[in-house]
Amino acid sequence: MIATIKFCLIATIVIYLMVMLAIGFVFSKKNSNSEDFYLGGRKMGPIVTAMSAEASDMSSWLLMGLPGLAYLSGICDPAWTAIGLGIGTWVNWLIVARRLRRYSANINAITVPEFFSKRYHDKANILNVIAAVVIIVFFIPYTASGFAACGKLFNSLFGVDYMTAMIISALVIVGYTIMGGFRAVSTTDLIQSIVMTMALVVVVCFGISTAGGVDAVIENAKALPGYLSMNASYDPVSGTSGTYGAITVVSTLAWGLGYFGMPHILLRFMAVEDEKKLVLSRRIATVWVFIAMAVAIFIGVVGLGMTKAGALEFLEGSSSETIIVKIAGLISSHGIFPAIVAGIILAGILAATMSTADSQMLAAASSVSQNIVQDFLHIKLSEKKSLVVARITIVAISLIGIILARDPNSSVFGIVSFAWAGFGGAFGAVTLCALFWKRSNRWGALAGMVSGGIMVFVWKYVVRPIGGIWNIYELLPAFLVSLFFIIVVSLLTKTPDESIEKEFEEAK
Repeated sequence: MIATIKFCLIATIVIYLMVMLAIGFVFSKKNSNSEDFYLGGRKMGPIVTAMSAEASDMSSWLLMGLPGLAYLSGICDPAWTAIGLGIGTWVNWLIVARRLRRYSANINAITVPEFFSKRYHDKANILNVIAAVVIIVFFIPYTASGFAACGKLFNSLFGVDYMTAMIISALVIVGYTIMGGFRAVSTTDLIQSIVMTMALVVVVCFGISTAGGVDAVIENAKALPGYLSMNASYDPVSGTSGTYGAITVVSTLAWGLGYFGMPHILLRFMAVEDEKKLVLSRRIATVWVFIAMAVAIFIGVVGLGMTKAGALEFLEGSSSETIIVKIAGLISSHGIFPAIVAGIILAGILAATMSTADSQMLAAASSVSQNIVQDFLHIKLSEKKSLVVARITIVAISLIGIILARDPNSSVFGIVSFAWAGFGGAFGAVTLCALFWKRSNRWGALAGMVSGGIMVFVWKYVVRPIGGIWNIYELLPAFLVSLFFIIVVSLLTKTPDESIEKEFEEAK
């Protein structure tokens, strides 16, 4: 019986992975040029746009990092993070999406670095190459976090070697991405968002039942000091609560600022078929994000209730991020059909990982092939050769990502938070000023991009370790420093010429 259950689990996951590869193969026939490969020919519908954007946003941390954090420390930290992200999602769709779609189409920009370069008429393509380098630097660890999640999943459930699991997962993701490009990535992301939703619903329902009901779950959480508080956190080591002050709340809410600089999300805005349909996309995306994150946090609380009830052993440290994997394993022990359901749940975790990794690799590939090789180095490539370079880049990034994620004890949430800060710090303020401040110029944008990116590293590794009032999420100071330099440098340098101002007005 155990062998049959394990076979059902593996078969479900294998079928899911094969479907993803099949989608990549189908869409490989529809990529006739670079705009098709990178933006799907700007023909994406509102539902696909909304769900692929949020699936690529809600990476493995939704089904691993967020529940794991809630499981260990209570709801405070993950809840404030979710609130910041939810607000950031809504504002990004509200003010950035439509104008970026119109502006990028008007100036014929098909990548985020190219948008910055053409927006400011940067003929030297300095903005182009700096933005491309930023994308590569921060997408590599982001991709590594996804591979780490896959490795943890198979290792904890089947005992498969961690590195072997990572390599197999990477091969599938790379396979359908290099074949199908943006259309394949967006279509698989839509499917993956549905699978992720199913996984969340099944896990929370089963978990509540196993833990003895909602009342038992809440009572168990209430018994732990600070666990259900929004201004305190629970320390599982000492069994006491720790303060969660106003500075920490503001710092955590700053996660929402990251959305304005996420290349793989901004690309979705640029690719939508009709900008008027973005209103529907915004509503779908915002509702789904708030519900998905709330359920993910509650799963962490439920998981602790299951531990209290004796259904699960206590998970320490980074192993807490496998809480959903453990629950899926428990579901699978109830028979063949529950094993298939558990397989779908595990596929949901893979979906969360793959939907982000594929989008990131595609954005990085466009940065190398289009922005560095062709725009900056002025190496003329045919459409066919350009796609070959992009595909080689995807393979190279996945290899580096596997090397970076080789430590099975690495935290998915920790890796994602740093990469998220990198994009928000380097691109967030630059994107907003490019879209909404006519006086900003290329020198201001360059200063903001470089200063924001550098500040992420400085704050993370030099300032934040001091602790106390300096223990602030690096995204917030990086975003503010970037905004400061954009404003100051733009005002101290030459006013944009009339042609730039005309393009800006047309985008309004």
